[in-house]
Amino acid sequence: MPQAVAAADSSSSLLQNVAGIALEEARRQGASQYEVDASLSQGLGTTVRLGEVDTIEYQRDRGLAVTVYFGKRKGSASTADLGREAVRATVEKACAIARYTAEDPYAGLVEPQYLAREIPDLDLDHPWDLAAEAAIEIARRCEQAGRALDPRIANSEGASVSTQRHTGVYGNSLGFLAGFSGTSHSVSCSLIAQEADQMQRDYWFTTARDPADLEGAESVGAAAGKRALARLGARKLSTRKAPVLFAPDMARGLFRHFIGAIRGPSQYRKASFLLNAAGEQVFPAFVQMHERPHILKGLASAAFDDEGAATRDRELVENGVLQGYVLGSYSARRLGLETTGNAGGIHNLIVEAAGESPGYDALLNRVGSGLLVTELMGQGVNGVTGDYSRGASGFWIEGGSIAYPVHEITIAGNLRDIYRNIVAVGSDVDPRGSIRCGSVLIGEMTIAGD
Repeated sequence: MPQAVAAADSSSSLLQNVAGIALEEARRQGASQYEVDASLSQGLGTTVRLGEVDTIEYQRDRGLAVTVYFGKRKGSASTADLGREAVRATVEKACAIARYTAEDPYAGLVEPQYLAREIPDLDLDHPWDLAAEAAIEIARRCEQAGRALDPRIANSEGASVSTQRHTGVYGNSLGFLAGFSGTSHSVSCSLIAQEADQMQRDYWFTTARDPADLEGAESVGAAAGKRALARLGARKLSTRKAPVLFAPDMARGLFRHFIGAIRGPSQYRKASFLLNAAGEQVFPAFVQMHERPHILKGLASAAFDDEGAATRDRELVENGVLQGYVLGSYSARRLGLETTGNAGGIHNLIVEAAGESPGYDALLNRVGSGLLVTELMGQGVNGVTGDYSRGASGFWIEGGSIAYPVHEITIAGNLRDIYRNIVAVGSDVDPRGSIRCGSVLIGEMTIAGD
């Protein structure tokens, strides 16, 4: 069982000490079970707009969350003060709350057999020694590259550079105490193109654990500019039904709704359009989904979940069939199942097609006449019924090629039908998130316009 923090820098040492104090105090207070989560994050963010500095923000946050159990009674408290007396007072508050809460038969720590016993190094910690002046210069280069593309780039919402480092330590009364540090860096740009009386905005960004893996600032700015220019002359569409191709960064949202529907709380609350769907054919047989928590430098990689349960490779959807749910220990007990090591969320979900996946051009050819979605707006998704209706913009496709940009439309359907009607998953995978997938082609959706 891990007894020490994986990363041995000063932040980890401080948090390990804080966690140890909190665990000992909870034991002294008589809690039957207890867990603590101590964290420290710090970062820098800057935004440049029209060549001038718009914002510079330094951030440094610290916190401690304590949960205690007296039998099946649970109490939680938190603090941003990591001093010894504040830690003890926080534990005391959690214990006081627990003594007055109602019993919950499903409450408690994760079962000991699921705890992580080895903590692999997933190469997540790559601090960027970036001074504010250097960040400003990168943001300026990024924005300028986009603005210099064309005189029609008339305005800017700015270019931003950020760097963050988070260190966390989790411990509980089962003897588990472990933690790690991870970094996240990004460069983004949003530009406005204008022609006659029409204005169109678009953006691009890059994000990575390691700053060496970021796209170049000029490349990000140029991509944002090209995307904004491509949207000039956008038209509206008449209401119709047609194939819809979701660009990779839009397609991941479809699968985010899927994960939401198979999470433990959605299942035990009976608030899911995929209620009791394990073992069902939810997607076409060529669709595969793998969870891979241990990808080196992965944006959602983790050796253990928020309860200390070991993460593991998993086939979530095999040949279109849902293999199980996304569970922490509480949800698992409510459902009479076992934790899947997903307390806190999914870890690197990879969506792909069995066999050969078509590239972007092949997907356009397969659409023939239809809609390419590059931006979605609004929150019109009902997780209970699966009804889906969102504002969209993108491009109309004719003869397998992009014909013209479109805007002010709505795409609609039901997620169960949308999933069953996936006809292709592309090879143009977007790795910038916890869900990795290529473009996704839906055979038919309702497009509401004029």
